[in-house]
Amino acid sequence: MRFLMAITVLALTSVGCVRSSTYEALQAKHEAEQARAQGLEQALAAEQEKAQTLAAEVKSLEERIAALSAEKASMMGDQQQMQASIAEMQQALAELEARKRAAEARVAQFKRLIERFKPLMDAGRLRVKIVEGRMVVELATDVLFASGSADLSEEGKAAIAEVSGLLASIPDRRFQVEGHTDNVPIQTRRFPSNWELAAGRAITVVKTMIEAGMPPERVSAASYGEYKPTNGNDSDEGRAANRRIEIVVVPDLSDLPGFDELERMSTPGS
Repeated sequence: MRFLMAITVLALTSVGCVRSSTYEALQAKHEAEQARAQGLEQALAAEQEKAQTLAAEVKSLEERIAALSAEKASMMGDQQQMQASIAEMQQALAELEARKRAAEARVAQFKRLIERFKPLMDAGRLRVKIVEGRMVVELATDVLFASGSADLSEEGKAAIAEVSGLLASIPDRRFQVEGHTDNVPIQTRRFPSNWELAAGRAITVVKTMIEAGMPPERVSAASYGEYKPTNGNDSDEGRAANRRIEIVVVPDLSDLPGFDELERMSTPGS
């Protein structure tokens, strides 16, 4: 009997030991799982924080990229504007150079004209001057015409023929003969006013120039009457200076900067 009880106690004791060790094993496993879960949570939190940091960096980079793109666009716009400004300056410089060359050409032509007419200028028979940007050969009508007349004197014919020969030697130029009078009124059957007198004298000079060899297509006549004086009409000297024939060297517009644009602006077919 005692033997059976001893075996029973021993068996119960063994069962208790087994259950205790199993529990401890399970408890240890549970604690390990909790520790692992806690570690995973911490790792997850760290990754989430890292992800947030990366997201902030991405946003910052996107904003930087947008700013750089805007800056690039602005720089490209500034560059295009700069290139346009450079093009405008180059065009302006080219126009200035063209004007300079044109001015130098006019000065050179004026010098050549003076050289050709120097003997007549030294003799006091004419003057060469610049009026309103045009080269002008001026002859006093008192040497060419009698008072109130549009008929050239023999001396006047010789002077016009000599001047015409010199002018005709200037290539590719046209000339306008302008008649001017003083303000003393005239009223004759042939010349009702100074307009007609100045016009008659200019036409006479044109005809004489053509007879001397000037091509007709290169010369024309105009009248200013008494309305373009160079001196006052309150003295004999002033009135004498106003009575004159001016032979104007007509400017060639094709020499001027911008002529091509002006030509394009002209009425088609005109």
